[in-house]
Amino acid sequence: MLAHRMETTLKQDGTITLSGLPFHTGEVVEIIILAQPAHTLPSVRYPLRNIPTHYDRPTEAVDIPREV
Repeated sequence: MLAHRMETTLKQDGTITLSGLPFHTGEVVEIIILAQPAHTLPSVRYPLRNIPTHYDRPTEAVDIPREV
């Protein structure tokens, strides 16, 4: 199955127009429509991006249990 992803903005309620698809006359295709959420900005999708990080012991191994 060949998948082709395309984004478009509706110009009229209930109507989508797609052009330039890589399919030919007579081919059977399945169409799935997913609405994009309004909050897809990278800062919302990745809330920890560009947040400073501090490591207490950056060179200490993490998989060896320490004795208490």
